[in-house]
Amino acid sequence: MSKKILLLFISEHSGHHCASRAIEKALRTIDPAIETLNINSFNYTNPILEKVINRAYMGVVMRTPEVWEYLYDNPKVLKNTQKLRAMIHRFNTGKLKTLLDDFKPDVIICTQAFPCGMIADYKKSLNISIPLIGVLTDYAPHSYWVFNDVDKYIVPSAETGKKLIDNGVDPSKVEEFGIPIDPDFIGSRSKDEICGEIGIDRSLPCVLIMGGTQGLGPIRNVARLLDASSIKLQVIIATGTNNKAYRWLKRRRFRKKFIVLPFAENVNDLMRVATVIVTKPGGITTAEALAAGVPMLILHPLPGQEAMNTRFLLKEGVAVKAESPEDVVVVLDELLYNVSKLKMMSGKAVALSKPDSAMNIARLTMVLAA
Repeated sequence: MSKKILLLFISEHSGHHCASRAIEKALRTIDPAIETLNINSFNYTNPILEKVINRAYMGVVMRTPEVWEYLYDNPKVLKNTQKLRAMIHRFNTGKLKTLLDDFKPDVIICTQAFPCGMIADYKKSLNISIPLIGVLTDYAPHSYWVFNDVDKYIVPSAETGKKLIDNGVDPSKVEEFGIPIDPDFIGSRSKDEICGEIGIDRSLPCVLIMGGTQGLGPIRNVARLLDASSIKLQVIIATGTNNKAYRWLKRRRFRKKFIVLPFAENVNDLMRVATVIVTKPGGITTAEALAAGVPMLILHPLPGQEAMNTRFLLKEGVAVKAESPEDVVVVLDELLYNVSKLKMMSGKAVALSKPDSAMNIARLTMVLAA
């Protein structure tokens, strides 16, 4: 009989969803007959609350990021919200029971702390032994991840794992597999083939500008400044789900070669032909850039997880940081001039990458499901 795997994430346009889809694809690669259910858990249990919280979160990080920086992984906030989180988990118990009774999963995989906590509390309160895997998609393991009833934690790095262990997680539960990305991310296509298809001139540096799945950040301003600069380059911009930025960029007449794309399914190809990527350091984007060996120029990381990702990447020597869109031009000019540094950063990125993470998670899942 084929196994059943339940995957839980939050928010459709998020790295958590990308991670759960990557794991789902890896599971089906191992066993095409496997049955998976990939659910936006917040929408499933609290559809109205999901919209309220998503809007509130975006409003805070965009308008008052210092507030989110204070709230993120703050022990006082964690303690003060314990009763509220317990109440939400109890409120969701009925829907969770229906879901688990109907689907009967052999393993549950959560790519975000909220559903991981719900399932862990559910397991504890009803004394259920379904294996639960928590998959971290950032280099900063905040305290909301720590639950006794999680069977395995998948972490991006040894440093991330140590932080979980320091918070009381059993070392035997921690697996350093990396952040899961599409198993096909590193393909066999040549750069010449990809450049010809996209329309890239291999004799010029290619800068890829991204703002994550939602196309956040000052993409338009960076594009305008690069176009006006004296740097000889070509630019690819992937605007994600930010349709406003996409329309603005498509209407603009650039002096340099600009390729403007909406939500891109071929991020692996774009990164493989890029000399540098200008981006926010979201977990999935970071893991993909490392796998592609493309140096990162970080601009405007969100407080909390992205700020912590930035510190990790700068420490490892695979990224540089610009303080403003104007600073991007200066830093990029210096970086493109220093070919040896670019090569060194690329090599470090590849050495740090874990492109097989999704497959390794899938293999572990099948062992736990046996």
